[in-house]
Amino acid sequence: MSPEFIIMLKDAADMFTVLAVELTILFLSISYLVGVLQEYITPAKIQSILSSRNGKGYVIAALLGSITPFCSCSTIPFLKGLLRARAGFGPMMVFLFASPLLNPVVIGLFVVTFGLDVAVFYFSVAMTVSIASGYTLEYFGFDKYVREEAFETPNASNCNKDKGCDSDATPEKKDNRWLRVWHSTWKDFKQVLPYLVLSITLGSVIYGFVPTELIAEYAGADKWYAIPIAAVIGIPLYIRASAVIPMSAALVQKGMAMGSVMALIIGSAGASLTEVILLKSLFKNQMIAAFLVVVLGMAVSAGFLYGYLFG
Repeated sequence: MSPEFIIMLKDAADMFTVLAVELTILFLSISYLVGVLQEYITPAKIQSILSSRNGKGYVIAALLGSITPFCSCSTIPFLKGLLRARAGFGPMMVFLFASPLLNPVVIGLFVVTFGLDVAVFYFSVAMTVSIASGYTLEYFGFDKYVREEAFETPNASNCNKDKGCDSDATPEKKDNRWLRVWHSTWKDFKQVLPYLVLSITLGSVIYGFVPTELIAEYAGADKWYAIPIAAVIGIPLYIRASAVIPMSAALVQKGMAMGSVMALIIGSAGASLTEVILLKSLFKNQMIAAFLVVVLGMAVSAGFLYGYLFG
């Protein structure tokens, strides 16, 4: 092996080690804290709060979304519960947009990987657009595009007093709260681990082997088309934000514009082809189209706005 290859391999290995240790500790610690919080703010309470139809519901929905560590697809079962509880349509849409984008693990990763300023910008954009989109969709009557069967209540045998009536809900033991939270945290970590390892590996390979000039040439700050392309690529990519952020960190260090990275992360976290397919059982095509427009619009707007403010 050539000396150059050995150096690149060492750089990639060093990056993998740093990212693996940092992100594992961060994921486990934040997920556990959120699990403890959710012991007191149960899904049933969230459904009850969002069922109230007042102006505060939009902000509350966004804040509740920020403490629920769901990916885009795992939001769908919970959305079914909100529909059955006859939650306000606008706040419900805010929750759908905000939950996968604003969960604490994602925000924590943003702070550690890109810094506090970038995390605050991301949080502000995602929060504002989610609230504005929920209000707008309700104002223009998009609730008529919810399928009637989405409101059907499942059998009572599937109900759980803490999690509401959902087909995926199962009774939980109440023996040891803290141990139960840890088991749930560890289960979530094992589920995301393959994606996390894959993304860290990709990021490390990019960092160690991909020439800086190549990324800068096609995705640098002076390439306006990089932002919409990154947003569109993010949707079929379907990688959790908690997994795509490590890969994005390597892209940034190699010269990819932060605006393009922002669009990629929002596109991949906010929507996916799998989520769209699942939403088809709840929404009509008009609502599906509106959902995609909001996510893509948020991704592209955040990318260009970041470039304008900080570029």
